[in-house]
Amino acid sequence: MNTEQQLQQTADRLAIRNLVDQYAYCADTRDAQGQMALFTEDTSFLIFMDAQSSQPTQVINNKADLFPVFDNLNTYNATMHFNGQSTVLKLNEETATGITYCIAHHQILKDGTQKLMIAHIKYHDSFVKQNGAWLFSERKLLVDWIENQ
Repeated sequence: MNTEQQLQQTADRLAIRNLVDQYAYCADTRDAQGQMALFTEDTSFLIFMDAQSSQPTQVINNKADLFPVFDNLNTYNATMHFNGQSTVLKLNEETATGITYCIAHHQILKDGTQKLMIAHIKYHDSFVKQNGAWLFSERKLLVDWIENQ
């Protein structure tokens, strides 16, 4: 691999990490449209409320149908999606795969009492580079466990 290829690969890895972090930022700022813009038109978004299940709890097969999922975060008073390690597993010029660990805090105030739901999540992602920008082409959200406080 020559220097130019190494620089491009480093730039691509950084752009992918920024994409992952932008997803969390949009979630926490309730920017559903911004979150949707991070996906390809024909994206696949699969939610596994039980990470051990072979069958997803919910399947979305295009970007337009993501809005209700992302807008649902408005049911919480506050959220904080804390991304941990994020690893690009395979990287080509136009495609990549990766995994990201996330601890997602969801706060509700009910009758003056704070309730907190903390989801421990792994995202298994497929990325595609379109018009020079990395996007999610598939995102699998796998919930390892949930804590309620």
